[in-house]
Amino acid sequence: MTAPERTDAEISRRGGGGPEDVLSDAEVARIQRRTVRILVLAQVVGGVGVGSSLAVSGLLAEDLSGSQAWSGFAVTAITLGAGLFALPLARVADVRGRRIALTLGWSAATVGALGVILAAVLGWFPLLLAALVVFGAGSAANLQSRYAAADLADDRTRARSLAVVVWSTTLGAVVGPNLNTPGAAVGRALALPELAGPYVFSAVAFAGGGAIMWVLLRPDPLLTARRMASSVESVESVESVESVESVESVESEGAVASAASAASAGGPGPEAGASDARPKQVGSLRSSWRVVRASRPAMLALASVVLGHAVMVSVMAMTPVHMKHHGANLTLVGLTISLHIVGMYAFSPLVGWAADTVGRIPVIAVGQVVLLAAVLVAGLSGSTVPVTMTGLLLLGLGWSCSMVAGSSLLAESVPAAERPRVQGASDLLMNLFGAAGGAVAGSVLDVAGYGGLNAAAGLIVLPVFAVVAGYAAGRARRPAA
Repeated sequence: MTAPERTDAEISRRGGGGPEDVLSDAEVARIQRRTVRILVLAQVVGGVGVGSSLAVSGLLAEDLSGSQAWSGFAVTAITLGAGLFALPLARVADVRGRRIALTLGWSAATVGALGVILAAVLGWFPLLLAALVVFGAGSAANLQSRYAAADLADDRTRARSLAVVVWSTTLGAVVGPNLNTPGAAVGRALALPELAGPYVFSAVAFAGGGAIMWVLLRPDPLLTARRMASSVESVESVESVESVESVESVESEGAVASAASAASAGGPGPEAGASDARPKQVGSLRSSWRVVRASRPAMLALASVVLGHAVMVSVMAMTPVHMKHHGANLTLVGLTISLHIVGMYAFSPLVGWAADTVGRIPVIAVGQVVLLAAVLVAGLSGSTVPVTMTGLLLLGLGWSCSMVAGSSLLAESVPAAERPRVQGASDLLMNLFGAAGGAVAGSVLDVAGYGGLNAAAGLIVLPVFAVVAGYAAGRARRPAA
């Protein structure tokens, strides 16, 4: 007789990792569907907060600093903040689960948005940069949500589950940049500088994202996946002992029974060190690097995610400044960034389907080709706004291919117990490289113009092609070995 399915609340309360915690396929599927729905809701709400800042952060930095060269440091600060929060949030997820980690990320971003408003009122550029670093926690939570969608997914659907959560950012992130004009009106109504107005929307959206995570993300997908792994190993250990007992002699029965007792109690049985489903405490960036370096696919995945993000941030950060200097108003700037975000997120379900169907590596390679096309189109756009828009749309699509396929490949190329800290390290490196690109972009724009900036960004794509070629060559040689 089939046991009745347990409710989500009953599953959340369990945590012993014993045989009673084995979930049926139907229970796992139900929890996964609910998890993805909650993540989608939070991404839509929180995405408004992220999108609201993209078009105005550089303009606000230029206004407070009085220098175009410093304008790129706004996006740099946000990206740096996302990187700095990546490992702490991964550590919290490793110990307390995704729900607590994502709640903290959105909450910290709320504080950052309020800090930006205060900096605009005071006209203090250093405070703006500091607040934008904390604001970057919203981007960190946004990015780590994609991994929460993959915790309970299987290999056949991992990229699609991840892509759906990435896609869900589209609505909020596209709406966000188009709140520039309403945000300016809100700023005037609240006696705030006009460029601070959109950050009011950011603060409200981030607080909403945090509340959704705290209240609704139950049972926690990461903790549930670990309990499942632990309970399955416990069952397999007991079954193995029972099989041995049926053929062993009487003299060995005592030793077998002892092993069965240790396995069922979670004690230090013969395989305890190897079968412990709970990972070690999150280690250093160096230990994560050792795990990645041991896997050629993981290296390719990391290069795709990190360098693709650096290309995207470098160009996107300076596009509003470039357009403003060519006479574009805030509405056109917001529309351009919205189209860029459409490219980043709207096509991600198709990208995920392609990554699951055709393969992760071909989609990564296509992403690099699209990134090269993007910097070519944007770099030649000059003052022609429609061409700039096309380049930014392609830039977002290339990023989507690199991010979705790369993140899926990374998740399946490292041991399950190592995933949270490797994923956190990946997000850290991704955002550090993006921050570096954004920091340099302002100076490059000053010296070489928008075309020169895009040419420099195109060079960043080449190492990923080299890694893809090296991986393909290694696979081609393997059968002959």
